[in-house]
Amino acid sequence: MPKPVALILCVGLTQAHLGSDTPNLTALASRGFATPMTGVVPAVTTTAQTSLLTGKLPQDHGIVANGWYFRELGEIWFWRQSQRLVQAPSIWELARRSRPDLRVLKHFWWYAMNTDVTGTVTPRPVYHHDGRKSPDFYAWPPELKDALAARHGAFPLFNFWGPTADVKSTRWIAESFATAWDQVRPDLGLCYLPHLDYDLQRHGPTGDHLARNLRELDAEVGKVIAAAEARGAAVVVVSEYGIEKADHAVPINRVLRAAGLLAVVGNAAGELLDPGPSAAFAVCDHQLAHIYCRDAAAVERAASLVRGLPGVERVLVGAERAQLGLDHPRSGEVVALAAPGAWFAYDYWLEDANRPDFARAVEIHKKPGYDPRELVFDPHGGKFRAGRALVKKMLGLRYLMDPISLDTSLVKGTHGRPAARPEDGPLLITSEKDWARPSWSMLDLAPRLVAHLTGA
Repeated sequence: MPKPVALILCVGLTQAHLGSDTPNLTALASRGFATPMTGVVPAVTTTAQTSLLTGKLPQDHGIVANGWYFRELGEIWFWRQSQRLVQAPSIWELARRSRPDLRVLKHFWWYAMNTDVTGTVTPRPVYHHDGRKSPDFYAWPPELKDALAARHGAFPLFNFWGPTADVKSTRWIAESFATAWDQVRPDLGLCYLPHLDYDLQRHGPTGDHLARNLRELDAEVGKVIAAAEARGAAVVVVSEYGIEKADHAVPINRVLRAAGLLAVVGNAAGELLDPGPSAAFAVCDHQLAHIYCRDAAAVERAASLVRGLPGVERVLVGAERAQLGLDHPRSGEVVALAAPGAWFAYDYWLEDANRPDFARAVEIHKKPGYDPRELVFDPHGGKFRAGRALVKKMLGLRYLMDPISLDTSLVKGTHGRPAARPEDGPLLITSEKDWARPSWSMLDLAPRLVAHLTGA
């Protein structure tokens, strides 16, 4: 019977990070081997993870970004959780054709709901009817959640994303992985460790913060490696992307609105992007923007406008999207790729007085685009506003948690583009020396794991 596999994803890790600050990862590479991987576009979480697990491009598996415009609903949704959104077979689906009893654990990897794995764990806040949000996580089967909660306590949700995100969430995931493994007894166990993502977006890919963050990550991944090897598993460490320096944001939706293409509706919460009446609008995700257009005239106008924007490197229309692996019905009719150092801001309001009430909040589901400013307290009173809101929450009063700035210059790191150098992009490290080959693509991992798990 083939050895089980622990597949560990360390967000933002690159080959350039291996060295004295990453002793556990470097030792693993020495026992086996390490190599950069060619990634996919956009180099973002759900797209990269799905490509790793299917061996397919986004235009084949359908996960064209962390969020997109759901045309059937007329709504923009980010961070959906259902595995049924994936339109290509996964590693375990393929392996089960010859090993129908194959057991799989998803420990914080994406598309963790409505899934066909044996056990799954993912962040899942409680949204109370009175408006409060409480930390929690989802796990299946129910006894898995009971075991994790009993041994490891509450999941530190507010350390997983937002201005207080730090190593505490990664530590909880790493320390609970062995418990989850023993409950599920998987042939393939997936573990997601997000720690590097935070400070490298806040402060950039280099600086005094880097060594500390690498040491903190390495300590936690070392726990997962040790637990996996103690259980007789082969270890594979991967990353989704590297993070590059950010120096400016591209206000793509404000340009589309000023041209009369993007429509808004106003209410007591401020101005809201109104997709239905819009001739064109952009769904921004780091360094890629999907521009959804009502008709051919809007496609031509939007493409022309965006091509002229500083910070935009490429604009692809229709079948041209295949050049980035994004020729899929979920993609915008126009796809824009940012230039090095640039990223796309979702902001669509033209006057600060009309901004929506969620603009300065950590609100990953209401914002019609990804907002990296959520990782940083507003230096002008953000912590004070957060403290005031917490007092109101403790008193049972209604509150607005709005500690975030609208200043795009606070964001110092970004991702989404292909890496400029192989050593700054996705990485593969494994304990298995016989996996070595001259070059690796992110798309190579799935067939290699299928072959391993089936003994092919």
